[in-house]
Amino acid sequence: MSTAAQTPGIIGSAPWRSQFLSHISKMDSPEFVFTSLSPDDSKDSPTPYVPRARYCIYRGMWGELPKNKHNDAPMNDRVYESDMPTLTTDVRMHKIPEIFASSQGHGDVSQSQGSGGGGPVEAVFWVKEAMTQWRIRGNAYIVGPDIEGSGDESSGSRIVKSKVGERMRVVNEDGKDNWSWRRELTAHFGNLNPGMRGSFKNPAPGTPVSIPPSDPSLGLGQKVTDLEDEVARRNFRLIIIKPNQVEQVDLTEPDKARRWLFTYVGPDGGQTGQRVPGVGEWKKEELWP
Repeated sequence: MSTAAQTPGIIGSAPWRSQFLSHISKMDSPEFVFTSLSPDDSKDSPTPYVPRARYCIYRGMWGELPKNKHNDAPMNDRVYESDMPTLTTDVRMHKIPEIFASSQGHGDVSQSQGSGGGGPVEAVFWVKEAMTQWRIRGNAYIVGPDIEGSGDESSGSRIVKSKVGERMRVVNEDGKDNWSWRRELTAHFGNLNPGMRGSFKNPAPGTPVSIPPSDPSLGLGQKVTDLEDEVARRNFRLIIIKPNQVEQVDLTEPDKARRWLFTYVGPDGGQTGQRVPGVGEWKKEELWP
């Protein structure tokens, strides 16, 4: 495996995972609201950060890319599974520097061009088909083209491999040495349709239409079939959400609504020894809805 991840004594899958995935499978399009924190430099702002929300598409759990007969990208063998949702984005969108700037190291824009991050985020799914809301709070890590390659490994890549690797469960020991982060990233790019891949060659998101892009390769409506298209791959990023808390609100019966909070406490139950038998590294608590 091309990573520094050690995958410590992980006990098993999260107690919320099975039902969450079952609910997601019922959605025609697995859309969710993804919220990050944006630095607010206004002198009149009472807080240093303000929330920024947008709709995104769930792209599967990290290490478990859904099979797609139209995806011609080389695939990793199924070596890992995790409880970490993924989404794709463009490095030129605001969420990327926001995730870096709100991280513990307060990274700057130049660092946000590569892998790294770690800022706090929240993802909210409303699964109408199951009348259930899922709220996932945690930290987001960015996987970029520098995640593997020749030369010295970037500090951002080391952070991603270390922090994300902590929650990657080995399901096939024999395949660890051949598993590749870059191959997994390319497979996510290949899992998008050509038109969606082409969106990474759009003019920079959020820039004025009155100012045409200086790069002639940028334009709307392009289709990309080359999995190594230089421009599209330069802008393509994968975001991995590492959950700390997961909240489930079941409104199947409005007069008997139920709500649960799952909190990650670690292999040893954290400092408070809160691990509960049957839920492994997670503490489960039922709350009033």
